[in-house]
Amino acid sequence: MAIILLILNLHFSTITFIFAANMTKIRDIDLGNFPLLLAPMEDVSDPPFRVLCKEQGADMMYTEFISVEGLIRDAAKSTIKLDFAEAERPIGIQIFGAELSSMIRATEIIEEIKPDVLDINFGCPVKKVTSKMMGAGILRDIPLMIRLAEAIVKKSSIPVTVKTRLGWDETNKPIVEVAEMLQDVGIEAISIHGRTRKQMYKGEADWSLIAEVKNNPRMHIPVFGNGDINSPQKAVAYKERYGVDGIMIGRASIGNPWIFREIKHFQKTGELLPPPTIEERVEAAKRLLNMATKWKGERLGILETRRHYTNYFKGFSNIKPYRQRLVTEDNLDNLYGILDEIGVAFCDV
Repeated sequence: MAIILLILNLHFSTITFIFAANMTKIRDIDLGNFPLLLAPMEDVSDPPFRVLCKEQGADMMYTEFISVEGLIRDAAKSTIKLDFAEAERPIGIQIFGAELSSMIRATEIIEEIKPDVLDINFGCPVKKVTSKMMGAGILRDIPLMIRLAEAIVKKSSIPVTVKTRLGWDETNKPIVEVAEMLQDVGIEAISIHGRTRKQMYKGEADWSLIAEVKNNPRMHIPVFGNGDINSPQKAVAYKERYGVDGIMIGRASIGNPWIFREIKHFQKTGELLPPPTIEERVEAAKRLLNMATKWKGERLGILETRRHYTNYFKGFSNIKPYRQRLVTEDNLDNLYGILDEIGVAFCDV
């Protein structure tokens, strides 16, 4: 630092400001320069998968979304999602619901677990969620959204963040105003998926409105963009084009935890990393299978790991017969055997 000050002849506070300006923080949680976040995904972003993503450079991760009604009733399917290891920090626990009393009670339960962040899901587009005014359904009642967010902020001692969408449909995209209102009631960061609820996951994500939120002179909380980031080149291009504070990655990470390290390397050097070797792919698939079956039980662990296999071995010619066996096999030992076969068959590819 002394050398920098001598050469540039600048006051220490100026140097500190320049360095600090590049850091993204949620209250006192330092996420670094342009953080990459693992999106909350049902039956995907569980502890086993989060371990792999953390190792590959994810700066912050979120749990699968948790029903507040299930949580306050101590339903096993909801409470198990509260599990996380210290090594996963910083981590956010995400909840969804529409009843104020249930949301408040869930906040109390989560505070006892002591995650780094409590995130509210105002973006899930699935009909069984939205039909009850939960998730993206609440985009039809913005005053209710703001009331719920404000009540949770007042109850919580940890930072409260929000994940949402542009709006309900093409005729109703109030995200710029909504983001301001959420900030005004104490929300400390917002992640925005660049689609409406009606779009679900179809069409192209519109990041121009995310940029409007970020460039709003009244906004001072971190704004994270989400939607369609599936390569290092696209991540860096969107960073430069839209100016967001960081990127949240969802579907592109399924079976591909390496995307985090690839983006960081490309951002730093402008060069693409070589793709993971077959040995790395097989080892990651085995580890996920092992952790998932230990955490969820053999049957459920096998079932929920299947969605990852397509991406683990994407791009390998003649992989289809092996992949078909992976997604239909129910015996754990046989699955490990198939993975070993893949490692041998494609070791020279």
